[in-house]
Amino acid sequence: MANTVLVGAQWGDEGKGKIIDFLTETADIVVRSQGGNNAGHTVITGDRKYVLHLIPSGILRPNKQCVIGNGVVLDPVSLVEEIEGLRAVGIEVGSNLMISDCAHLVMPYHRALDAAKELAKGKLKIGTTGRGIGPTYGDKVARTGLRLADLMQPEIFCQKLATRVEEANAQLVAMGAQPVSFEEIKEASLAAAEKLRPHVVNTVLYLHKALQAKKELLFEGAQGTFLDIDHGTYPYVTSSNTTAGGAATGSGVPPHRIDSVLGVMKAYTTRVGEGPFPTENAVISDMLHGMGREFGATTGRARRCGWFDAVSTRYAAMVNGIDEIAITNLDGLDTLDVIQVCVGYKLDGEEIEVPPSDYQRLSACQPVYIELPGWNTPTDACKKFEELPKNAQSYALKIAELTGGKLTIVSVGAHRDQTILL
Repeated sequence: MANTVLVGAQWGDEGKGKIIDFLTETADIVVRSQGGNNAGHTVITGDRKYVLHLIPSGILRPNKQCVIGNGVVLDPVSLVEEIEGLRAVGIEVGSNLMISDCAHLVMPYHRALDAAKELAKGKLKIGTTGRGIGPTYGDKVARTGLRLADLMQPEIFCQKLATRVEEANAQLVAMGAQPVSFEEIKEASLAAAEKLRPHVVNTVLYLHKALQAKKELLFEGAQGTFLDIDHGTYPYVTSSNTTAGGAATGSGVPPHRIDSVLGVMKAYTTRVGEGPFPTENAVISDMLHGMGREFGATTGRARRCGWFDAVSTRYAAMVNGIDEIAITNLDGLDTLDVIQVCVGYKLDGEEIEVPPSDYQRLSACQPVYIELPGWNTPTDACKKFEELPKNAQSYALKIAELTGGKLTIVSVGAHRDQTILL
């Protein structure tokens, strides 16, 4: 039985939620190991659309166990709202959801600090979702954060919360922002605590027992490789390790117990927020937005769009150890006669083989393109790879070859049954 990590090979929004949902059919346990409710994983089943932010996509399938690991930062009030929203549409959320008692808490003062810091940066803003994720991870690293284990002990939680609210309010006032209310945060948090209590466990122990029982684990990555705090386009990144290694540290599962890494990538490239984007292209952006595609599931913001970037995905394959590749949104290119693919960057007159580490130099890179023939035919009804137009088959195989990895999945639509397994 294979334990698989699913990662985004671009800047997030690659369609990981749908691929996770598809793969969950053969998995036993789905694990979230990093990020927070800044993620938005969309799954469409039948005529219903689900957007999940904290809860693993496996919750939509019966008899699957879902785990929110220690590496996740969670807003307890938002998590309760997500649970209740799922229950309201008939999705079971009970013993099938376990949450690590070591997960750090996103508090209202984190969101307030997030907004104030973004405002202060002006033109140099990162383009965060405003969900307080960065300040929460900052508290975690500074060893001043609150964890779910604290929230399960009201007296201890209130003592620690009072200190943190006082410190956060001093920062907020100094930045010209409104302070937050200790009483309001305490009341909302403790109310959420009682609803979350049945789900809170030592998830490391649970996962190790599952490994001993030969259960199959599927790790659901959030965001994408180039939003990784270490390997992404710093500082225009998120605050967690979005690459494959984060699955081990964020869950407590040893690296040698992970068998495979599946990289998910769109047939073109998108990113949300600020930061360098070598293949960004106004024509393809306008085309995709005109089709009603590429609007963020979390923020609703229009995504920036561009041609497929094989330089970045090849680097992502190296950093993550990608074994297999899933290509999504192939149908987004159905109307094109000619498609461009970036196969190199030119910087200062020289061609380079990997993205520069600093964003200024990456911003100065000029993409080197090859042209591939389009297929100008709908693909959304195709059920087998052989049913795709020949040029669509060739395109998918070519970008997998340029990235390095075995092509195993092609998605031609948002619905669960619009997924081709090679």
